[in-house]
Amino acid sequence: MSKIALITDSTSDLNKDQIEKYNIKVLPLRVIYKDREYIDRVNITPSEVYDNLINEIPTTSLPSISEANNLFAKLVDEGYTHAIAICISSGVSGTYNMLNIASKDYSSITTHVFDSKSLTMGEGAIVVECGKLIAAGKSFDEIVEILPSIQSRIKVYYVLETLTYLIKGGRIGKVAGTVGELLKLKPIISINDEGTYYTYSKVRGRNKSIAKLAEIAHDALMKAKSKIWVLHGGALEDGKALYDTISKLPNISEINFGDISPVLGVHTGPGLLGIVIMKDN
Repeated sequence: MSKIALITDSTSDLNKDQIEKYNIKVLPLRVIYKDREYIDRVNITPSEVYDNLINEIPTTSLPSISEANNLFAKLVDEGYTHAIAICISSGVSGTYNMLNIASKDYSSITTHVFDSKSLTMGEGAIVVECGKLIAAGKSFDEIVEILPSIQSRIKVYYVLETLTYLIKGGRIGKVAGTVGELLKLKPIISINDEGTYYTYSKVRGRNKSIAKLAEIAHDALMKAKSKIWVLHGGALEDGKALYDTISKLPNISEINFGDISPVLGVHTGPGLLGIVIMKDN
């Protein structure tokens, strides 16, 4: 009888209820300052990151190989025969490679590491769907085969108050930076098939960029019934307003609201607004 473990990292932005419901094992990333280090979503909040940016822009790191080894050793002890690990895009983090390396030392567990090629609830949505499939009794091989089709139904779009932190963190990808800042252009950023950021479209000014996110949601919902997540990073009031606007649109099967993890906040700075759209199957 197979027993399948479900693993993800803290940038999937899953809430406590989801983690408990599907027994998800979460490997946290880290926020690192010159004189101290924090565990993502454990002993630091997004607002603490934003409030301290004026003093120091921290760096971030992936979960350590020792943490991954400890997790796999625990899974062996608990009788797991298989594991599915769904992680932040390999285009922006080394977590995918680290998990592949760690899993090879535990041959008694058949492990599939799946590159979400996404982040926040773009990644988290895949994890939740995987949890549902495990709960429904689907086999390991069946789930592994289904994962790419789940991934293909998900799109992520977001806008930032400033590109400064994305540039400083080296996560700019294919997003045009400094010239746009001078012209007050606000790129709508999305994630391409390689799992790196790119400019989906450009608008001038904050208000128009937020309106563009609502328009993208509207256009997607006109094509297919979908689940929507509205996310913010240090932009609670704007986030609530966007949520209210989008929640009135037709064809929504489910809508949720939340914030992004401290690790992601390091690279975006305050003022992020984003939407994740997942077409119903």
